[in-house]
Amino acid sequence: MLLPYVHKDLIECGCDEAGRGCLAGAVYAAAVILPTDFCCPELNDSKKLTEKQRYALRPYIEQHALAFAIGVVSESEIDEINILNASFLAMHRALDRLENTPQLLLIDGNRFKQYQEIPHRCIIEGDAKFASIAAASVLAKTFRDEYMHKLHLKYPVYHWNKNKGYGTMKHREAIMTFGASPVHRTS
Repeated sequence: MLLPYVHKDLIECGCDEAGRGCLAGAVYAAAVILPTDFCCPELNDSKKLTEKQRYALRPYIEQHALAFAIGVVSESEIDEINILNASFLAMHRALDRLENTPQLLLIDGNRFKQYQEIPHRCIIEGDAKFASIAAASVLAKTFRDEYMHKLHLKYPVYHWNKNKGYGTMKHREAIMTFGASPVHRTS
């Protein structure tokens, strides 16, 4: 069972990203503020859920969250600032779009760049420990997957409907055969 919060008396926001290890496309991040009494036993780290489970959970998260937002950093921006900084920037962009101001950020992972004056806590495998980070994981993953499905329609030879831009054997073979697309990362 995922933990509901670190500090019950603070407005906490979970943050996670999707697409960091991809060869193509943007990186997406989500920021999610859940009520302290949020309960969803099915919720887990998006990597531990099937695609069908993630898409079933997304509307539930969106309806029950106090606030949520998505941030995106394009592949050209990734090439300019590197994927680590792009992941931080995507989270910052998501936080910029929140309607509520959090008092504590729960970040999935071991590093983060300070956002404004809001304290943060980095939590390794946080998406498997805290509900707000798991919810952010699901939203970031589903929004990015939708984006990759749209790119697949434009560039079907890379099979992004299956690999979502990750470096699978079929994806790498397509790059060798057809070259890189305009949305492949060059860095």
